[in-house]
Amino acid sequence: METTLPLGIFIFLVTFIRYLIIAGLAFLGFYYFFKNNKYFPKLQARFPKSKDYWREIGYSFLTCTIFGVVGWIAYKTPFYHYTLAYENLLDKPIWYFFVSIILMVFLHDAYFYWTHRLIHHKTLFKHFHGLHHQSHNPSPWAAFAFDPLEAVVNGCFQFVLMLVIPSHLYAIAIFYLISMLINVYGHLGYEIYPKGIHTHWLGRWINTSTAHNYHHHYGKGNYGFYFTFWDKVMRTERSVISPS
Repeated sequence: METTLPLGIFIFLVTFIRYLIIAGLAFLGFYYFFKNNKYFPKLQARFPKSKDYWREIGYSFLTCTIFGVVGWIAYKTPFYHYTLAYENLLDKPIWYFFVSIILMVFLHDAYFYWTHRLIHHKTLFKHFHGLHHQSHNPSPWAAFAFDPLEAVVNGCFQFVLMLVIPSHLYAIAIFYLISMLINVYGHLGYEIYPKGIHTHWLGRWINTSTAHNYHHHYGKGNYGFYFTFWDKVMRTERSVISPS
């Protein structure tokens, strides 16, 4: 991967700007223009304070910095030569490009569930995850508001991905865009899915903003990211009723 900027700085800038755009648009849309709309309910009636927004943005800046360092290690050190990443699209069938993104999503869902549960352990929570849970009533800005150690844990998925799944650099970029969109939705503080989706045969397996809002409010249960599969298997799924 060649850029005119040092790679670590380039990855930081792309990640942070993407965060500002996606979280910013979600914030403007739901916390200003659709603040009191009747179609998309606010999951907790109250709104965070300004200091909460600034804390979330500040720590998200730090998270993006750490992700930049992780990215530099992944692509610019000898580690890269031991990975399955490839740069020439013709090295794999074009259909595999799209399949690889799906595989990344499922791998990340498992990685996130188990690391998320791990850092909820009482001996790790304070140092790894306590800061993120200061957002009892999260906003879109909370998507990357991690303790530095949690940012490292999340960033290290990059290494796992590159070692497990043959993946083109563009496919990885698309995956991280999808991940950011889902992350912002999970912390939106509003529910945009139709009411009763959790009772639909397909909706039962999709994680929702309501479910993750419950997790932030009560600090337990609903550890998944994209899907409810692991929460169902491990019996950590909790009520999807809004905590308001």
